[in-house]
Amino acid sequence: MPKNSEDAGAETPAISTDRATYAERLYATWWCWPLPLIGAVLMAAQIHMGYEGVRGWLPYAIAVAVVIVLMLWLGRARVRLAGGELLVGAGDPAHLPVEFVGELEVIRKADKREALGPGLDPAAFVIHRAWVGPMLRVRLTDPDDPTPYWLISTRSPERLAEAIRTEQAARGN
Repeated sequence: MPKNSEDAGAETPAISTDRATYAERLYATWWCWPLPLIGAVLMAAQIHMGYEGVRGWLPYAIAVAVVIVLMLWLGRARVRLAGGELLVGAGDPAHLPVEFVGELEVIRKADKREALGPGLDPAAFVIHRAWVGPMLRVRLTDPDDPTPYWLISTRSPERLAEAIRTEQAARGN
């Protein structure tokens, strides 16, 4: 028999009901897949040449499965704006309350090399995915945080920046 909300007590963990105002998964696009898959098949073919039967086709199954899992693992990072926080990463994501967000700068694909190379502050927090063109630089205003800014790969930096500004305005920052 299901318990009602009064029986739940303090043992039940709090579940956030805040809806994400922006959400994006930094998955690897289709054009990133063929080269690793071809490499896996070629490696398996090298092994296949020396064996017959099960030992001949098993490397294909293993190599292709490993490449698929690896490509899915590479695309697990997410960018979300929910509950007044910018959440970036996979698993246990880094979070930044919007009240500590300062200047927002869209970095185009053409300017990415400069932003990640000579223009990069070593103390910056970076989530970079090579298959995602543009980025968003989020300057921090928290005096206690040694991180000067976050540099985030995102397919829609303008939408993310607008969502952050909207969230800040809603919270009175």
